[in-house]
Amino acid sequence: MGTSSVRASLYDALAREVSGASARAARDFTKTPDGGHERDADELVETVARTVDELLARVPPELSAHVERVAVSCFWHSLVGVGVACEAVTPVYGWADTRAAAEAERLARESDEPAARARTGCPFHPSYWPAKLTWLREHRPELFRAAARWLSFGEYLIARLCGPEAARASVSMASGTGLLDVRACLWDAPLLSALELDEPRLPALAADGETFQFASEWAARWPPLRAARVFPAVGDGAANNVGEGCTTRDDVALMVGTSAAMRVVFEGAPPVERERALWCYRVDRRRVVVGGALSDGGALREWMTRTLKVAGERDALAATEPDAHGLTVLPFWSGERSTGWHARARGAIVGLTVNTRPEEILRASLESVAYRAALVADALEAHAPGARLRASGGALRESPFWAQLFADVLGRPLTLSRVREASSRGAVLLALEATGAIQSVSDAAPTPARTLRPEAARTEIYRRAVERQRRLYELLVG
Repeated sequence: MGTSSVRASLYDALAREVSGASARAARDFTKTPDGGHERDADELVETVARTVDELLARVPPELSAHVERVAVSCFWHSLVGVGVACEAVTPVYGWADTRAAAEAERLARESDEPAARARTGCPFHPSYWPAKLTWLREHRPELFRAAARWLSFGEYLIARLCGPEAARASVSMASGTGLLDVRACLWDAPLLSALELDEPRLPALAADGETFQFASEWAARWPPLRAARVFPAVGDGAANNVGEGCTTRDDVALMVGTSAAMRVVFEGAPPVERERALWCYRVDRRRVVVGGALSDGGALREWMTRTLKVAGERDALAATEPDAHGLTVLPFWSGERSTGWHARARGAIVGLTVNTRPEEILRASLESVAYRAALVADALEAHAPGARLRASGGALRESPFWAQLFADVLGRPLTLSRVREASSRGAVLLALEATGAIQSVSDAAPTPARTLRPEAARTEIYRRAVERQRRLYELLVG
């Protein structure tokens, strides 16, 4: 389940997607003028259910009858309150909800943020639970009181499908809340105390290899899945790295979908020191994931092409030159996460004239996202020195021009992925490893597609543009 759609696919025992055995549905959140980003929890569950219906309708019975495991990849950082019977009493609040900006700033002022960030891997920011819960307590007190527990949508989905006792969080999903001690893999007691939040109001943490079975109503709806073991959801970013074969410090994954991120996964303990631009989450109890996320990726490209009405994007952009438009863009239409984590940052286009053409604004916007990714790449170098760079995501598949632009901006070869759905494949690999069907997720790395090479002259132009964007950022945001 990605940031803009729900997908269901069938995989074989070697984590190869079965041809033609997939289904997809849109998963749009409601965006409100005050920065809200939410969706009705049960409507979202039904969207998932209809997608599974469609998948099973497409798969021959001789295949669906042999499904043994159901693995789930789910978007990180969501929050939903549930009652005593695990029924939703709030909407699902998504990662792009910025209404808790003031609360995040206050938590940073009044708490020891460096210490909390060292333990949880997360700064205080509206994306994470500490600020969201504080905002709910103060601005939606009736909803806050109605919630017996707080879950990510991943836990809520599994609880709805398998029963309330299945509302258990994988350490992967829990690490995206900003409330987990990522070193101890336990809920962070000092932060819970500061928030006056009792641990029983959080989901229990799932044991390694723990699985569930579909409740009777769903088993009746999906007879081929009656005996399947259902795994707790894992964070989509962690699963994406695993699905792409980026599971050591030798490979960094760049993903550009609705949002964008760069991540490195490795076995061992979280790094003791980490640049402020980066967060640290968990894949599982063996592996950590360190990276940075941009709130604007493919969604900004889509907004630009729709708003500016640029026809024939590829040809229009090919007629422009690198950073020749006189524009500097801060790509914060959905707010900022990495690198500065400024909760109130907003988008800006500087340098417009009466001669500026729509395709120049579009190109400047695509360049601007790559510039922010370059800053994340610089921060990641300490954790993955000299690593290869692999790229995936629907936005890059739709725009080969943008993929080459990333290679030029980053000044590094960029190997494109053959994997169509890396996050779902990663969840499958983790489930196969947990049940002993494969020895390690690292044993099933996909075959890469082609590699894009940077052009040195363009890289030098972009290097200067990155610095110009950095100076504008410091003036307007920093």
